[in-house]
Amino acid sequence: MKIKGSVALVTGANRGIGKAFAEELLERGATKVYAAARDAATITDPRLTPVALDVTDPAAVAAAAAEFADVAIVVNNAGIASGNLALSAPLDVARNELEVNYFGLIAMTQAFAPVVAANGGGAFVNMLSVVSWAAYPVAATYSASKAAAWSYTNAARQQLKTQGTEVVAVHVGPVDTDMQAGIDIAKTPPADVARSALGALEAGRPEAIVDELSRNVKSTLHDDLTLLYPALETQFAAYLAS
Repeated sequence: MKIKGSVALVTGANRGIGKAFAEELLERGATKVYAAARDAATITDPRLTPVALDVTDPAAVAAAAAEFADVAIVVNNAGIASGNLALSAPLDVARNELEVNYFGLIAMTQAFAPVVAANGGGAFVNMLSVVSWAAYPVAATYSASKAAAWSYTNAARQQLKTQGTEVVAVHVGPVDTDMQAGIDIAKTPPADVARSALGALEAGRPEAIVDELSRNVKSTLHDDLTLLYPALETQFAAYLAS
């Protein structure tokens, strides 16, 4: 679909990837961008329309869908992450990741599906991750939450297609945001993520695979236990030894 002339809503839009999405939507000609965050005061760009929204609150999400009835594009970007091992991850941390990364995405999709349908079909752009496909042992519960979001995205795409709504899944490795500030590895700029994702939307592609890491991981999924996980096990062994 064409972004020019459309109205969009971005969750987690106050920084990082969400902020980049909001800016790229404007660059591509969106007439209005609702920038959602738990604290609307953190949205400082005067070109954006600040929205206070907690995606873990179903009532608040439903109220937003009723209020912002002109939305045609929803970017499900809000997310949280922790660096926990599988055998020691606190259950409350795992639940919080699921609440934001998975259940929040479900709530937004269910609430806004009728809205985008009424505005010509529209689209959902779901910010996932390379860990949707590869369970990194040092981010076990985060990986699980993103894998769940990927599975839901694929299921929702099939149903949303019947109402003319497009769904783009966005996969990328480390991104240069506050969430990954302490990790000393190559990172993709947030603006590149937004450009790739919205480019996929305008080209009618169901998936945006942003970086080489994600492309390499996806290419191994047909035999991941042989082609992917031995390398991850080697990396994990080095991590334990450090």
